[in-house]
Amino acid sequence: MSAPLRPGDLVVVAAGAAVGAALRWGLGLGVADGPGFPWTTFAINVVGCFALGLLPLIDGRNHLVTLFAGPGLLGGFTTVSTYADQARALATAGDLALAGLYVGGTLAVAMLAAFAGRRLSHRPEPADALT
Repeated sequence: MSAPLRPGDLVVVAAGAAVGAALRWGLGLGVADGPGFPWTTFAINVVGCFALGLLPLIDGRNHLVTLFAGPGLLGGFTTVSTYADQARALATAGDLALAGLYVGGTLAVAMLAAFAGRRLSHRPEPADALT
Protein backbone atom coordinates (compact mmCIF):
# COMPACT_ATOMS: atom_id res chain seq x y z
CA MET A 1 0.00 0.00 0.00
CA SER A 2 1.35 3.41 -0.89
CA ALA A 3 1.63 6.35 1.45
CA PRO A 4 -1.16 8.91 1.40
CA LEU A 5 -0.68 11.87 -0.92
CA ARG A 6 0.50 14.93 0.97
CA PRO A 7 0.55 18.39 -0.64
CA GLY A 8 3.98 19.12 0.85
CA ASP A 9 5.39 16.05 -0.87
CA LEU A 10 4.13 17.31 -4.23
CA VAL A 11 5.85 20.64 -3.69
CA VAL A 12 9.15 18.91 -2.83
CA VAL A 13 8.96 16.62 -5.89
CA ALA A 14 8.08 19.58 -8.13
CA ALA A 15 11.00 21.60 -6.77
CA GLY A 16 13.40 18.71 -7.36
CA ALA A 17 12.03 18.15 -10.86
CA ALA A 18 12.50 21.83 -11.67
CA VAL A 19 16.15 21.65 -10.60
CA GLY A 20 16.72 18.39 -12.50
CA ALA A 21 15.08 19.67 -15.66
CA ALA A 22 17.06 22.92 -15.47
CA LEU A 23 20.30 20.95 -15.08
CA ARG A 24 19.47 18.78 -18.09
CA TRP A 25 18.45 21.80 -20.14
CA GLY A 26 21.68 23.61 -19.19
CA LEU A 27 23.78 20.61 -20.14
CA GLY A 28 21.92 20.38 -23.44
CA LEU A 29 22.78 24.00 -24.15
CA GLY A 30 26.37 23.80 -22.95
CA VAL A 31 27.19 20.47 -24.56
CA ALA A 32 24.60 20.11 -27.27
CA ASP A 33 24.12 16.83 -29.07
CA GLY A 34 25.64 17.20 -32.52
CA PRO A 35 25.00 15.09 -35.56
CA GLY A 36 25.29 11.35 -35.07
CA PHE A 37 25.14 9.64 -31.72
CA PRO A 38 23.41 11.82 -29.09
CA TRP A 39 26.17 11.64 -26.50
CA THR A 40 24.85 14.34 -24.18
CA THR A 41 21.45 12.72 -23.71
CA PHE A 42 23.13 9.33 -23.42
CA ALA A 43 25.41 10.65 -20.65
CA ILE A 44 22.54 12.38 -18.85
CA ASN A 45 20.51 9.19 -18.75
CA VAL A 46 23.44 7.02 -17.69
CA VAL A 47 24.51 9.42 -14.92
CA GLY A 48 20.89 9.76 -13.78
CA CYS A 49 20.46 5.98 -13.63
CA PHE A 50 23.68 5.62 -11.66
CA ALA A 51 22.50 8.26 -9.20
CA LEU A 52 19.10 6.54 -8.91
CA GLY A 53 20.98 3.37 -8.02
CA LEU A 54 22.70 5.27 -5.22
CA LEU A 55 19.40 6.55 -3.84
CA PRO A 56 19.17 3.90 -1.09
CA LEU A 57 22.08 5.73 0.57
CA ILE A 58 19.66 8.47 1.58
CA ASP A 59 16.41 6.53 1.40
CA GLY A 60 14.73 6.22 4.76
CA ARG A 61 16.89 8.88 6.39
CA ASN A 62 14.74 11.82 5.41
CA HIS A 63 11.50 11.38 3.52
CA LEU A 64 11.60 14.83 1.91
CA VAL A 65 15.23 14.53 0.78
CA THR A 66 14.41 11.20 -0.83
CA LEU A 67 11.43 12.71 -2.63
CA PHE A 68 13.46 15.72 -3.76
CA ALA A 69 16.36 13.62 -5.05
CA GLY A 70 14.52 10.60 -6.51
CA PRO A 71 11.28 11.34 -8.30
CA GLY A 72 12.07 15.07 -8.26
CA LEU A 73 15.66 15.86 -9.20
CA LEU A 74 16.59 12.63 -10.97
CA GLY A 75 13.14 12.24 -12.51
CA GLY A 76 13.49 15.71 -14.00
CA PHE A 77 17.12 15.19 -14.98
CA THR A 78 16.75 11.94 -16.93
CA THR A 79 14.73 11.93 -20.13
CA VAL A 80 13.02 9.08 -21.88
CA SER A 81 11.11 11.41 -24.17
CA THR A 82 14.24 13.03 -25.64
CA TYR A 83 15.88 9.61 -25.93
CA ALA A 84 12.88 8.25 -27.83
CA ASP A 85 12.63 11.31 -30.07
CA GLN A 86 16.33 11.21 -30.91
CA ALA A 87 16.10 7.51 -31.75
CA ARG A 88 13.07 8.25 -33.95
CA ALA A 89 14.97 11.07 -35.69
CA LEU A 90 17.96 8.83 -36.38
CA ALA A 91 15.68 6.13 -37.80
CA THR A 92 13.71 8.64 -39.86
CA ALA A 93 16.96 9.99 -41.31
CA GLY A 94 17.74 6.47 -42.49
CA ASP A 95 20.41 5.70 -39.92
CA LEU A 96 18.76 2.57 -38.55
CA ALA A 97 22.00 1.05 -37.29
CA LEU A 98 22.85 4.13 -35.25
CA ALA A 99 19.24 4.35 -33.98
CA GLY A 100 19.42 0.72 -32.87
CA LEU A 101 22.81 1.25 -31.28
CA TYR A 102 21.47 4.28 -29.43
CA VAL A 103 18.34 2.50 -28.17
CA GLY A 104 20.13 -0.70 -27.17
CA GLY A 105 23.29 0.98 -25.95
CA THR A 106 21.47 3.46 -23.76
CA LEU A 107 19.29 0.75 -22.26
CA ALA A 108 22.22 -1.58 -21.58
CA VAL A 109 24.62 1.02 -20.18
CA ALA A 110 21.91 2.77 -18.13
CA MET A 111 20.89 -0.55 -16.57
CA LEU A 112 24.53 -1.35 -15.76
CA ALA A 113 24.94 2.11 -14.25
CA ALA A 114 21.84 1.65 -12.08
CA PHE A 115 23.11 -1.77 -11.01
CA ALA A 116 26.54 -0.35 -10.16
CA GLY A 117 24.98 2.46 -8.15
CA ARG A 118 22.78 0.01 -6.32
CA ARG A 119 25.72 -2.24 -5.52
CA LEU A 120 27.72 0.71 -4.21
CA SER A 121 24.83 1.84 -2.05
CA HIS A 122 24.66 -1.55 -0.38
CA ARG A 123 28.36 -1.98 0.36
CA PRO A 124 28.99 -3.19 3.88
CA GLU A 125 30.38 -0.65 6.29
CA PRO A 126 34.13 -0.98 6.89
CA ALA A 127 34.83 -2.73 10.19
CA ASP A 128 36.49 0.34 11.67
CA ALA A 129 33.51 2.55 10.83
CA LEU A 130 31.54 0.96 13.65
CA THR A 131 34.10 1.64 16.37
